[in-house]
Amino acid sequence: MTAQILPLHLPDIKPRISVIMVSFMTGPALLEAISAVIDDREIFELVIVDNGNTYAARQKLSELVTEHDKIRMLQSHGNIGFAKGCNYGARMARGSHFLFLNPDAIIAPGTAMGLAEVGEGLDSPWIVGGRLKDVNGNEQRGSRRGELTPKSAIISFTPLHKLKWFRSLHWEKEPLPDAPIEVPVISGACLMMSRECFDLTGGFDEDYFLHVEDIELCQRVRRLGGKVLFHPHADVLHYGSTSAARRQDIEFAKFRGFYRYFRGYSDKKWAKFLTTLAAPFMFVAVMGRAWYLVMRKAFLGS
Repeated sequence: MTAQILPLHLPDIKPRISVIMVSFMTGPALLEAISAVIDDREIFELVIVDNGNTYAARQKLSELVTEHDKIRMLQSHGNIGFAKGCNYGARMARGSHFLFLNPDAIIAPGTAMGLAEVGEGLDSPWIVGGRLKDVNGNEQRGSRRGELTPKSAIISFTPLHKLKWFRSLHWEKEPLPDAPIEVPVISGACLMMSRECFDLTGGFDEDYFLHVEDIELCQRVRRLGGKVLFHPHADVLHYGSTSAARRQDIEFAKFRGFYRYFRGYSDKKWAKFLTTLAAPFMFVAVMGRAWYLVMRKAFLGS
């Protein structure tokens, strides 16, 4: 898989890119993801935050650190959460630009620099995200999204999004633009920002443990007057769902993320009250899906 990088104006001094990868029980995809970063000569360093891997995985990571000067490994002393892990890695990184990359995401050559160069033409703060693809080459859900609001959530997670009068949050099936475009939300699986932008925003909100922290960060950047861009030719193969964590635990963390996001979406007391009333319905919807997927895998093997 080769990334198609648009011709862009190169800055006088090329960005020094630190890739930050938070790993928790990732599995075999982790080594493939690391290998792709090592092979990209335009990436300055890879900072791996060991967020609670197996002993065997830690041993292998330690071997890679000794073999490659490009790799640094940080111990987080257990699973501290994705947001905290990303911020920890960023604070220890030495680059001028940070690429937060999932440990099951295989970056194409040139993608990291392509993302950084797009951001260099923007005022701070900014975020640029890549195009996530599945193993069949299709764009994954989440690469580019609309703004998450109570209204858009209802439309997207009910049959309403199938009606021509409504637009879903998920834009992966819409025509691919020819050049980077501004969007409300990109995926945290491949998220580029400069050190200056990270310092200005404070990075990820550490009250989010897993899921929704990327949506919140994109929203915060836009509220600060910045821009969020989707790069259609910055390709990343993303396996997804490679962690050995229980599906129920992952989905519960997602429910907590959504609840926190909507509680903080408006300062009005009535909006917070409605979010509290809606919490049981969100819980049933999210956890119901989790149990459905678990049962389907148990009985059908898929």
